[in-house]
Amino acid sequence: MATTDVIAVEVAYALPKEQVILSLEVAAGATLRDAIEQCGLLERFPEIDLQVNKVGIFGKLSGLDVHLRAGDRVEIYRALIADPKQVRRQRAAQGKVTRKGGGDRQDG
Repeated sequence: MATTDVIAVEVAYALPKEQVILSLEVAAGATLRDAIEQCGLLERFPEIDLQVNKVGIFGKLSGLDVHLRAGDRVEIYRALIADPKQVRRQRAAQGKVTRKGGGDRQDG
């Protein structure tokens, strides 16, 4: 088998207290779904439902049928526990300031 027949990728899934990143080789032309099914995470974490959980490559949402490239990291995302907009509202109500990128800084 020639070296171009397989590519190396990673599949990542994180829980609040556990992070799993598995390295594996998949056939050239494999999809996100292929890598997820091949890596064994669906058996290890039965709560993963590919009809519900979103997936992506390096933090960018992608479809299950997207073809992988060598070195890609497939990520399986969990549902958010807290709504980020609601958290910001709560901080604002408590008078806490959140800064993003330091752009709000004013030197006097």
